[in-house]
Amino acid sequence: MTEVAFHFNAPDRLAYVCRFVRKAMRNDVRVVVTGPQAVTQALSSMLWKMPPTEFLAHACEGDDAQVFAASPVVLVQDERCAPHRDLLLNLWEQVPAHFAPFARVVEVVSAHDEQDRAQARLRWKHYAGLGLPIVRHDLVLKGA
Repeated sequence: MTEVAFHFNAPDRLAYVCRFVRKAMRNDVRVVVTGPQAVTQALSSMLWKMPPTEFLAHACEGDDAQVFAASPVVLVQDERCAPHRDLLLNLWEQVPAHFAPFARVVEVVSAHDEQDRAQARLRWKHYAGLGLPIVRHDLVLKGA
């Protein structure tokens, strides 16, 4: 059964995703980030601009097949093409259609974007309706 976690109140959603991915990689967790192309491109740019000591190797959907398959972090629009199934980080407004094969799904929710927060509530209801366990992480309380 897929474990679902919501990370609420991210002051800068993509900056938080960068930190989350870095922490996951340090723990040998392979990450698939799924979202609209404009969002994954912006995230890719941010990942490339990380300081050398915090560099986050990643590949994007459409990159060389061998590089894509070997990358611990992949950015995709369609999670079905992902080379691994450890953790799916969702940046779409809706629940990814093919999340079930992943061990974990993480939803990052903005602190200030009301539309993002409203869509997150709908995703929460969807996962809860499927009977999936949901973990809530309030980033304000954690001092993220």
